[in-house]
Amino acid sequence: MMCISSVAATCNVMVITDPTGKDPNGAAAGSMSFADNMFQSTFLMSKEHHFAVLSGGTGGSDSRLDSVVNAVASLENNASAASAASIASKYQGARLIVGGPEMGISIGGSFDAYVVTVDGNGSITVTPYSSTSGGIATLQPGQKGAIIHLRNSEGNPLYGTADTVRKQTAINIGKMIRDGYPATTIVSEAMGEVANDSGEKYGGGAVNLVSGLSTGDMFTPKDLNESGYPMNEVYSKSCDDCGWSVGYPSSENYEVCPVCNGELTTIYAYEALGNAITVTSDSVSVSVYGSEKPGLASTTKQIVDASVAKNGYDASAIATSINKGINNGLLVGVDHVEPKDINVKKDSKAVGVYYTALNGDKSAPSWDLPVDASILNILGSVQTAIGVILILLVVFRSRLLKSFQNR
Repeated sequence: MMCISSVAATCNVMVITDPTGKDPNGAAAGSMSFADNMFQSTFLMSKEHHFAVLSGGTGGSDSRLDSVVNAVASLENNASAASAASIASKYQGARLIVGGPEMGISIGGSFDAYVVTVDGNGSITVTPYSSTSGGIATLQPGQKGAIIHLRNSEGNPLYGTADTVRKQTAINIGKMIRDGYPATTIVSEAMGEVANDSGEKYGGGAVNLVSGLSTGDMFTPKDLNESGYPMNEVYSKSCDDCGWSVGYPSSENYEVCPVCNGELTTIYAYEALGNAITVTSDSVSVSVYGSEKPGLASTTKQIVDASVAKNGYDASAIATSINKGINNGLLVGVDHVEPKDINVKKDSKAVGVYYTALNGDKSAPSWDLPVDASILNILGSVQTAIGVILILLVVFRSRLLKSFQNR
């Protein structure tokens, strides 16, 4: 018999630096925790409507899923962020943070949070809120600011630091908003600070609410009952000259770039998080098809980014770089690609990579899940940051585990 320990995100942060929604990096959100199984604290993102719903709290995983589904349903019916967040109070111990660049941010349910507001004259206000005093906390639409929730998990060696870290991180978020940093950078810096100072450090992940980018499975645990990737530890090394990069622990084998002999920069996980969700002038949108192996999409993106930086949008060059990654073990479980497998759209800075999974790879069994059609319709209308299956895993874990064991 196998069991999955329940978890809730203990750190949720959502930042809006451009309430008009025009800045591609003007709104972002992230979650993490000291606890295992961070995929259970899934947050949903609507690419079409530019909002996110972050779940957490002390209640059971079933109630968290129900609260998220109902919040998304209410938003589809044009409910405000405050109205959607208030749904959490109907579920014992649940917490919801709901928001987007034009709707503001609200937190409801079980929480200890700060609301940060930054006025046009640079004035910063940091206000504490707690669910013990009742109601919800809100950053009003049209206002620059943020909401950060933070508690400590049982067993965390830094237990007891949450109150201090929550306040100081909120102040620093306000300063960064005032100084003009994009929301994506602020979320990554805040998560780095929380990871270092409070110990609530395992991913989780983050989303860009305007541009629809997410960290996907970059930091979520590969196996059940394990921690995600620590946000305050080294994630990769990258060459500033040619763009080549390699993840940890393989990065420990390199002191200089093996491609151009250039100097390597050490990138921490919270920095990699910010890079993954931030749109820049040379950003490349990379989509991966044909395999869902953990880490494949993020590693492919690193390789494609480096190839485009060096050779431009050349399908042959991209295919060559990917095949080198397969040969040296950076990419596993997929066959070599050809230029015809690379779909390049230079005008939109997008690259699609079509893999063929190697023979012998286990595929997921067909699911027989008693999911109400209305829930599937709701989940089908939004893009999950970690994956719909992982949300369903929370509810139907025993059945899924039995299916996996019978592969």
